[in-house]
Amino acid sequence: MTFDMRYNTQEKRLALPGYGRNIQNMVDYCVSIPDREERTRCANTIINLMGNMFPHLRDVNDFKHILWDQLAIMSGFALDIDYPYEVIKWEDLHVKPAKLPYSQEKIARKHYGKNLENMIKKAREYEDGEMKNALISLLANHMKKSFLTWNKEVVDDRKIFTDLESLSDGKIVLNEDSHKLMESKDILSKKNKNPGRKQKN
Repeated sequence: MTFDMRYNTQEKRLALPGYGRNIQNMVDYCVSIPDREERTRCANTIINLMGNMFPHLRDVNDFKHILWDQLAIMSGFALDIDYPYEVIKWEDLHVKPAKLPYSQEKIARKHYGKNLENMIKKAREYEDGEMKNALISLLANHMKKSFLTWNKEVVDDRKIFTDLESLSDGKIVLNEDSHKLMESKDILSKKNKNPGRKQKN
């Protein structure tokens, strides 16, 4: 008595390993069936087996269509049958994705970020009053927190006020007499106490 001791590394590479060697062998056999009607019946049987392997995906949109696409892939696009759907083509699998367009906008001070710059520009448009003052105070404190995130040292409020004036094109001018920001040591202390704190639901 002899045994077939072939290793998986000696076998044909699986197109979709998730379905395993047995399903791939069935697909290979299906491709080899000479009669078209018999091939189609065999293909439908394989599709049912594939679907039973992942019953939790039955509610996924176009689940059946996806299975037929996968069958075509496993057959190396050599399965000649009347597919119930228009299946994926070989060339569709090898189309390079379009390059993502990256913003070309320059960030004046990267440690503050573009969003903060945009918010400062928006704040300039507010009418003078309590709402504008509260927003500016919030932005200035946020700038200080951002600064300390990248530069883990004490920062003078005058530095924040100077940057705010520059980023607002001179429209927002603060000074130490009229505005008091959070203390650097308090900001750093909170960061050190909760370095990996997660938000509770």
